[in-house]
Amino acid sequence: MRSTMRDGLVTGLLAGLVACAAPAWAEIRIGSVLSVTGPAGFLGTPEKKTLEMYVEQINAKGGIKGEKIKLVVYDDGSKADQARTFATRLVEDDKVIAVVGGTSTGASLAMLPVFEEAKTPFVSLSGGVQIVDPVRKYTFKPPQTDIMACQKIFEDMKKRNITRVAMIYGTDGFAMSMRASCQKAQGDYGIKIEHEESYGPSDADVTPQLANIKKLAGIQAVLSPGIGQGPAIVTRNYRQVGLTQPLYLSHGAATNGFIELAGPAANGVRMPGPALLVANELPNSDPQKKVLIDYTRAYEAHAKEPVSAFGGYAYDGLFLLVEAMQRAGTTNRDRIRDEIEKTRNFMGTVGSITMSPTDHLGITLAAFRMIEIRDGKWKLSE
Repeated sequence: MRSTMRDGLVTGLLAGLVACAAPAWAEIRIGSVLSVTGPAGFLGTPEKKTLEMYVEQINAKGGIKGEKIKLVVYDDGSKADQARTFATRLVEDDKVIAVVGGTSTGASLAMLPVFEEAKTPFVSLSGGVQIVDPVRKYTFKPPQTDIMACQKIFEDMKKRNITRVAMIYGTDGFAMSMRASCQKAQGDYGIKIEHEESYGPSDADVTPQLANIKKLAGIQAVLSPGIGQGPAIVTRNYRQVGLTQPLYLSHGAATNGFIELAGPAANGVRMPGPALLVANELPNSDPQKKVLIDYTRAYEAHAKEPVSAFGGYAYDGLFLLVEAMQRAGTTNRDRIRDEIEKTRNFMGTVGSITMSPTDHLGITLAAFRMIEIRDGKWKLSE
């Protein structure tokens, strides 16, 4: 299905989903486990609001084949072990036919064995490449991966003749995955990560680690993978210790919550991010722009807050699933799984998605734009 089905706040798609003349399905239960509270709460909250907004719209138009969607959402409190508990509950107690969720990589990795064993389609909203590499039969995801983030960052560094880099990373699942990915990719771009520091999820100050980096001679830039509050703490402390080299963060920090937490220290920070954050800067000829603008207007009118890349991931995950369900014409989990895998040219907030039996991500490096923060605003990097 192409993006035209979602034009005008998905009116076209919703009309296509209602088929009252066809036999009604049983209640359509879709599950979700998100980090609505805890350190990753500002990532999971826009995901939850997005899912609820569009499920409400779909149901207001009659649902799917005349049946309403029942969205079952649990908050894992930003804890991976809690996410797995709720995954089991969704399968065994709630009897969901599919799941869209997993705010963090750690949560998604904890849940996916449950869904694989239960043969339940799972569309993850997390960034770690291990979620879809190796390919697992029932697991998919639209967000860009950590290895793609490394590649986009290293492309930018190479363009700026940066070769000697230090890294400070969180010990969450996503940051650890991206750390390994960047170590693997560095040589392809002539980059050398010469020094590493780390911090824990409860650390409120990382100035000692950054002071160690400041002492190093010849470091041209610092790379910091992480999600939640960690990147904001790194950024504030980075300025406080007087580091002046360019600071690169991962797309896990591509939220307005990061800018609010980091304050003026965020200015000048660079990161790979989704086009959603710079939609107004894209030319009208960009095929992705309409989807981005429509989602932005819908979300901001509904939530009364700025749009978030993570909310965009929820939009993509939900409609990948809903359009696959429409094509499948059944609530049979295997048929729905097959149709997700057959997705072609789905235009989402991350870009054009085309799945295959060997690719359950479906995007290329073009799904990332290099962005930076100037005067507290997201801008395309110059």
